[in-house]
Amino acid sequence: MAETYYLGEGVEISNDSKVTQLNNNILMVGASGSGKTMSYAEMRLLNTNESSMILTLSKRRLVKKYLKLFEERGYNVYSLDLTAPLDSTVSYDPMAYIRSTADITYLARSIVMADPNKAENTEGDPFWDNAAQSLLSALIAYIMHVRSRPSFADVVDLFTSLKIQSNGETIETNLDRNFERLSQEDPQSFAWRCWKTFRFSPMRTASCIYAALSTTIDTVFNPELLALMRQTSTIRFEDIADSKSIFFVTTSAVNPSLDIFAGIFYSQAVKMLFEYAESLPTGELPNPVHLLCDDFAVGSQIPDFANCISIFREKGISVSILLQSESQLVSMYGESNAKTIINNCDRYIYMGGMDLETSKNIAERIGAPVTDVLYMPIGSEIVFQRGLKPVRTTRYAITKDPLYQKLTAEYNC
Repeated sequence: MAETYYLGEGVEISNDSKVTQLNNNILMVGASGSGKTMSYAEMRLLNTNESSMILTLSKRRLVKKYLKLFEERGYNVYSLDLTAPLDSTVSYDPMAYIRSTADITYLARSIVMADPNKAENTEGDPFWDNAAQSLLSALIAYIMHVRSRPSFADVVDLFTSLKIQSNGETIETNLDRNFERLSQEDPQSFAWRCWKTFRFSPMRTASCIYAALSTTIDTVFNPELLALMRQTSTIRFEDIADSKSIFFVTTSAVNPSLDIFAGIFYSQAVKMLFEYAESLPTGELPNPVHLLCDDFAVGSQIPDFANCISIFREKGISVSILLQSESQLVSMYGESNAKTIINNCDRYIYMGGMDLETSKNIAERIGAPVTDVLYMPIGSEIVFQRGLKPVRTTRYAITKDPLYQKLTAEYNC
């Protein structure tokens, strides 16, 4: 069943890509306070009746406001609250989605590259990141081998227990015997092969590798999140695609480490949904799944996202990317990948801002002086749709929507 959404006053769209011949990827750029959450994210919630959705919000009140609405619409409702993990209705453990050694390296890469600042150092030596990924892959593979119900909390415990000391030109650790036993059982053991990269490093190199990984793990995986991982009710992304479901992920506007964890979550969500669609005879998900990523560029990098977004449509996946400027996307993914991501959004909503580079790009798109864009009145926006001329309008007046008024009144009560 097609759904109708509003990108601005007088701009109504359908998500039926077979009719529109457009993908359902939407890019929204606007300065902080421009109304991205209220006029777009809440509009999307009000008008979603059949398709599934995974969305991040930094305002817990919005989850409470819309939770009952989706229950009444017959949705499976999931809530992952990263601000208070033990209040979540479902658990998320990255280890639950590992099926192969490729999955192990993908997860290790997602975590090691979780720090958004790494994207700014693209000209740096990749050795340290690669070595940290190898060490983390070894630990993950080891836990997968020795635990019947492995959890990433076990990986963190194993890493925390790791002790290193110098042994001449290389090092020795308290975990050497564990991995050596694996090598005796299977000389081609993936865990052993990854471990050797770390084990035969000089002391100074090994210390730097350990410190790099320790910083990421300590920043992202707090005790409350680790406790959540030990719960048994872990989300199956296939369930979201099999029947209409909504998955709320609550982050914090003042704790950036939670955005990083949410980025890791999205990395696996994209991968699992894509692979699930690939496994089906039709090659697409039974029920379309839309990802709504608020503050997309402050989380962690989603590996290969620029490649994935170009084929989302055929898999029944789509995304709304909410940013403060195009420069954020360039900083996160690099100029080439940022252009690819932008070019694969058939709808682009610009709500104004002070970023000069973004203003120049928008001005060039509409053939106007940069000052016309840079000094746009607050509340105005420019909507681009592939195949159509851009439309100057104002942001969607959601406060006039009767359902919005009803829900707001009920929640305030």
